[in-house]
Amino acid sequence: MMINSSSFFFIAPLLISIIFSSFPKASPSLTHSKTTLNRGSSLSIEHEDDILTSPDGSFSCGFYKLGDNAFSFSIWFTHSANKTVAWTANRDHPINGRGSRITLRNDGTMVLTDGDGAVVWATNTTSTDAFKAELLNSGNLIITNSVGNVLWQSFDSPTDTILPSQPITKQSKLVSSIANGALSSGYYSLYFDSDNVLRLLYDGPEISSVYWPSNNFDVFQNGRTKYNSTRHAVLDDMGRFSSSDHLQFNASDAGPGIKRRLTVDYDGNLRLYSLNESDESWTITWEALAQLCNVHGACGKNGLCVYQHAPQCSCPPYYEMRDQSDWKRGCKLGFDSFNYSPDKYTFVEVPHTDFYGFDNGVYTNVTFESCKNICLNDSGCQGFGYRLLGYGQCYPKGVLFNGFSSPNFPGSFYFRIPGTLKASNFSSFQLTCNATDADTSTTDSLHTIWVYFYSFVCAVGAIEFLFVASGWWFLFRKRDVLNEVEEGYQMITSQFRRFTYGELKKATRNFKEELGRGGSGAVYKGILNDKRVVAVKRLIDVTQGEDEFWAEVSTIGKINHMNLVRLYGFCSEDKHRLLVYEYLEMGSLDKLLFNWSGTGDTLLGWKRRFKIAVGVAKGLTYLHHECLEWVIHCDVKPENILLDCDCEPKIADFGLAKLSQRGAPASGLSKIRGTKGYMAPEWAMNLPITGKVDVYSFGVVLLEILKGKRVLDWEMDMRMLVRLVKDKIASEDESWVGDLVDMRIMKGELNMKQAEMMVVIALLCVEEDSNRRPTMDAVVEHLVADDEEPHFHPAM
Repeated sequence: MMINSSSFFFIAPLLISIIFSSFPKASPSLTHSKTTLNRGSSLSIEHEDDILTSPDGSFSCGFYKLGDNAFSFSIWFTHSANKTVAWTANRDHPINGRGSRITLRNDGTMVLTDGDGAVVWATNTTSTDAFKAELLNSGNLIITNSVGNVLWQSFDSPTDTILPSQPITKQSKLVSSIANGALSSGYYSLYFDSDNVLRLLYDGPEISSVYWPSNNFDVFQNGRTKYNSTRHAVLDDMGRFSSSDHLQFNASDAGPGIKRRLTVDYDGNLRLYSLNESDESWTITWEALAQLCNVHGACGKNGLCVYQHAPQCSCPPYYEMRDQSDWKRGCKLGFDSFNYSPDKYTFVEVPHTDFYGFDNGVYTNVTFESCKNICLNDSGCQGFGYRLLGYGQCYPKGVLFNGFSSPNFPGSFYFRIPGTLKASNFSSFQLTCNATDADTSTTDSLHTIWVYFYSFVCAVGAIEFLFVASGWWFLFRKRDVLNEVEEGYQMITSQFRRFTYGELKKATRNFKEELGRGGSGAVYKGILNDKRVVAVKRLIDVTQGEDEFWAEVSTIGKINHMNLVRLYGFCSEDKHRLLVYEYLEMGSLDKLLFNWSGTGDTLLGWKRRFKIAVGVAKGLTYLHHECLEWVIHCDVKPENILLDCDCEPKIADFGLAKLSQRGAPASGLSKIRGTKGYMAPEWAMNLPITGKVDVYSFGVVLLEILKGKRVLDWEMDMRMLVRLVKDKIASEDESWVGDLVDMRIMKGELNMKQAEMMVVIALLCVEEDSNRRPTMDAVVEHLVADDEEPHFHPAM
């Protein structure tokens, strides 16, 4: 979801409170915690008080809750708000809330096992005389032998944080988390480079780029030295940091007795934090980069980081955001790829803008016209930077990464565009990160007057001031309207509300028009008083009381992703339990996918099928890995995939398993049954239910998207199908893809590379052994890798 700049500052207080309230809280009591874990002993995930604590109580170690059924084995600050994590063993592989445990085995290995007994993480202390594990006051988890020698320690394998006395060495690397509040690995890291200098690196899906210390200066100009071989850095108890490359800095509150941490944050900045124990909050006492636009990769390929009071991502003129939910995917051309002769191009100027790296060459003492011609005569040139600092400096670019716009930058960037666009009516340049428009045009001399950039800062500042001022005035004007303001905040942020049964009865005309019916209830079309068209679902077999139902639905209402059906509100009145969703014009995927009358031929060509597959995968990835409450759907099928007018897929009915099973006994989850043909083997075998059941169902849906037929109609079971396809792949029979592709797909439209990749992913997803199935984020990574500028081949 994109929020414009002015709205963001208006609703920021509410967003912050929602985020903070959604984090797991520290255990209210540590009276039953352990100080050591002896050989042969375990900590069980099902016992909340089964944790280790440091002797002074500053640190705790145990199972950290990521969501309803996702946990990590972590070390956290006991007396910090939201249990700030300092180290995690299994950051990229969450474990189940049932049956998982950490064990110091008799062979000396500390092992983390998932609910099904699979080893997720282990130490390298096998065949030693390991005696016990304990958590020190420093936050270091150690394994020692009978005479106290340290055999293994968490300090040797940091995640995104180091603590005082914990060294950074040539063997260790700090890797950021993927998002704010998440623990899984991100794209930024702090490490000692091969030249012995401590650096920050962006290592994204497409590029790797060092951005700190500044690339504008050499090692010595940055105050560092590469003439050392120790590669050692440490933060001491006083808040002083020193490194063998001569990097030194101090916390602004340097002194003894303060808990501190040095963290590579999810946004790519390296920050030193100090803990205020009175209110359990953190204060930034040093940071590596004062301007976040110096962080590489923040706005993706072709994207621009625009300097304001806070950095904003933007797309250049004639570019558009590639993925509305993720700036890391950057921007794409809003016109066809280059296929013009040099005299058919022109350039649009963006002042005070540059892209770091990926120069096709560096030319000095050249005129602007010469620089322009260099780019025009290079088919791979996407644009050029030009600076006139006493003499002309020309930087033609082959790839546009690490872009930024700053009023202080002494140059302009010229984006290469087809000359036909110059004469078009397209003259608006909109910063994609907010809703302000301004005009830009290209003159005959190829110099653009970019009025927008300068007016934008003033306009946004004025709008933000008005919003913030009015927000505070409404909050404090009178006590009797405070509730109305809070209600308004909630409406702005989520439009989520509680409906009366009478309202919904009226909106649906007494539940007259039924849209569909499933195991959880029937869905009816309705029109609210504000003219919004909605889908109202009447739930059955929901046993919660009103307060519990409200708590659960409120959690689901906070979940927001472009590939998930939006929940507008609910009704919990007497025996009635209803959910109010957005209405999707095109209906469910099954009606189009399995329609052989001809309508499906028109609507679901290859491009749309692939778009649907990617969208569903992204929605499940959000549920499994990114939202604050980890959600297993449990019934992924075409009937629960709805399409909007652009055939953008949205997953419906997520969270219903959570509503139906809250408070059930441990075995209750196994009673949730999906739909025949889409159910993973775990259901029948009474194995622990994890997100891998959704992965299995997605694999089945992927095969159906390819074939255009239900798997149950393929005249063979899943085992036979998988074996048959694998045999064809092994035999190098080139017809195997064509046999699995819907014959209704028009010739010339099929992208064979994408089809082959989808088949392989589907087969991996439907593996009987859940441990062999990929995670949904891995599925998305492989799908989107083939979602750029496809080249179509004839159908087989």
